[in-house]
Amino acid sequence: MAIVNRISDCIGQTPLIRLSKLAPSGVELLAKADYLNPGGSIKDRPVREILDAAEARGQLRPGAVILEATSGNTGISLAMLAAERGYSCVVCMPEDMSLERRKILKAYGARVELTPKEAGMAGAVSRARELKALLGEAALMTWQFENPDNPAAHEKTTAREILADVGDRLDVLVGGVGTGGTITGTARALKAYFPQLRVVAVEPSKARAFASQPFAPHAIQGIGAGFVPMVVDRSLITTVMAVHDDDALQTAAALAHNHGMLVGPSSGANVWAAQQICASLAAGSRVVTFLCDSGERYLSA
Repeated sequence: MAIVNRISDCIGQTPLIRLSKLAPSGVELLAKADYLNPGGSIKDRPVREILDAAEARGQLRPGAVILEATSGNTGISLAMLAAERGYSCVVCMPEDMSLERRKILKAYGARVELTPKEAGMAGAVSRARELKALLGEAALMTWQFENPDNPAAHEKTTAREILADVGDRLDVLVGGVGTGGTITGTARALKAYFPQLRVVAVEPSKARAFASQPFAPHAIQGIGAGFVPMVVDRSLITTVMAVHDDDALQTAAALAHNHGMLVGPSSGANVWAAQQICASLAAGSRVVTFLCDSGERYLSA
């Protein structure tokens, strides 16, 4: 291992883990283990890119306040990297997000603003906009749902790492949609090498934004914001799959019990959807999905 200068240098280069017990014989199911990032989630990648880009543009100065609406993981990554770089951090999130997330945010020194669960992520975004109006130029709103630096992070890092590992064969990419940055950025880069790549977007059955259905509170924290974010490039998506809460939670539990991987419900949703896809594929096919965050932040849920 190399000696690094700061925690953000440890982000990325996560392994692809073969889930051989969960796919039919002859079909290879691989999971990108981004819960191993230092902040415990895949969101470390876009947050580093967003902050690096903002600093390069002169939008972040010493003592600045970083502001964001998040279901928790982006906020944790922001709080971690704000602490690293000497910024303050304010996070707006729905009140039904796990207690662990709130405690982790506060441990990094972030201020947490809770919004009504019935309003979903839209309510958190609305509160963040109010705070931005109050704080003015003293605050940088990172706008993860519409910031092009979000998918750019996955084009530059996630996709390149996957490509380096899979070589010349990849048939399907399966990913949950929270902000849409992961699936958009990763798919955009990979399709340049695999033009026939099938891209499967995953969302909760209670928050089917792609189907224009009304939002309802759900248990798959991290995806299913209740709207299709601006960073999502629909032209890249082949299919949208809806996953029930129980299927996501049971799959996440099975990953811990049977594979020793303690991951969150969005990872369970991804793997459940990937299993359904694998069941329909011919031998020799390869599927990649994501283990997005650590299950340690859901133990109270």
